[in-house]
Amino acid sequence: MALSVLIVEDDHNIAELLQMYLEKEGYAVTVAFDGGAGLSKFHAIGPDLVLLDVMMPVMDGWAVCKAIRAESQTPIIMLTAKGETNDKVSGLRAGADDYITKPFEMKEVLARIEAVLRRSGATTTEKKSRRLIFDGLVIDMDSFELLVGGKKVDTPPKEMELLYYLASSPNRVYTRNQLLDEVWGFEYLGDSRTVDVHIKRLREKLEQVSENWSLKTVWGVGYKFEVL
Repeated sequence: MALSVLIVEDDHNIAELLQMYLEKEGYAVTVAFDGGAGLSKFHAIGPDLVLLDVMMPVMDGWAVCKAIRAESQTPIIMLTAKGETNDKVSGLRAGADDYITKPFEMKEVLARIEAVLRRSGATTTEKKSRRLIFDGLVIDMDSFELLVGGKKVDTPPKEMELLYYLASSPNRVYTRNQLLDEVWGFEYLGDSRTVDVHIKRLREKLEQVSENWSLKTVWGVGYKFEVL
């Protein structure tokens, strides 16, 4: 059975991005947008792990953390825009297992979740394989290999991550900003044309491999991995 994660975060954009990313990794995700709702959903579903923002309406994250800790040892990772040592100490004293400061990379969040679950004894028995197969194309993020026409093609990490992210949701259109947030992370301050450059390089590696799929530009919007 897939492991469950409860996200308690009042910023809808961050909550949606976390949910989308974790679901792709095979987790069952529930979201609450304030501390009171978060505590109610915790009681309702009994998640394997809680991602808990600090500054929220109704109840702040510290209060929710203390309430959960009074009755359960469920792993808790605090999420906050505050990076001061005192805030981290307060979170850990409230019973949190780990603490991540915004802005963060999704890869860091995933690594922290896996580490905390591992320490708690939980296992991701149904975690999704990070290997995608299409006609003449294999994107293997477990071994970080790209096979094009049966041949391994040396590909930089960000190109691999971008291609994998697009191909994980065939025919879904993503804006450049969505791709920057997901692949490069919230802290990235560069130009959105970075995405265009990486798409161009990927097309050079993938051209004329198959007529069943392609990296498509959706003018005025962004990109998609189109499967016919």
